[in-house]
Amino acid sequence: MNIAVCDDDINVRNQLADLIMKQYADAKISFFRGSEDLISCGDFFNIYFLDIEMGNVSGIELAKNIRAGQKDYGKRSIIIFVTAYREYMEEAFDVNAFHYLVKPIKESKFAEVFQRALKEARSSDEQRKKYVIIKDGENRKKIMFSEIQYIESNDRKVVFHTDSGLAETYARMCDLEKELGETFFRCHRCYLVNFEKVTAYSVNTIRVLNGDSIIIAEKKYTDFVKAYLRYAKNGGIVNV
Repeated sequence: MNIAVCDDDINVRNQLADLIMKQYADAKISFFRGSEDLISCGDFFNIYFLDIEMGNVSGIELAKNIRAGQKDYGKRSIIIFVTAYREYMEEAFDVNAFHYLVKPIKESKFAEVFQRALKEARSSDEQRKKYVIIKDGENRKKIMFSEIQYIESNDRKVVFHTDSGLAETYARMCDLEKELGETFFRCHRCYLVNFEKVTAYSVNTIRVLNGDSIIIAEKKYTDFVKAYLRYAKNGGIVNV
């Protein structure tokens, strides 16, 4: 579990390190004095603790940079802001921050937030490892959940639209819906969409990263929005 701590106050960096190690002794922690240092690092971190007011690049701008860089990375980090200023809270949630801790940091509150963040980060890592095996012609093919843009039903066949192309097999959409779980949504009887690949949606259509637009059934729209917001709140990759 790689954790980044970015704050221009060395006392806060040391305090956060102590709090993290009390909760998770095996954590690998990297320290940064400002946004520019972290941006130039280029490493992936499971969890970020970011100050907001520091140097020429604020923590909010840093978080936007992190999110933009991860759209094509295939992973999504958890961002926790640690700041003395409450007025940035709305902006923090615009970048899908996991939480907003206000200084001075209370150990009990930190422990609660950090344990939830750890659980979410581990769950996200497990999701990245999931795959489905399909029979594609005479061959069996392994498709990672994270590669699937959407699945389309075509008579008795289903077509997997993936990052690398198409794959066809015989399967029932109801069985696939159960197997793929909560990060996918049955938006129409003929379509299963991967929340991770959604770039825009309206009452009638959902657009995904490869540029395709798929139909959303009118009666499914409200359930889709609720499920998508729940997915985003729980730390899912958001491209909208």
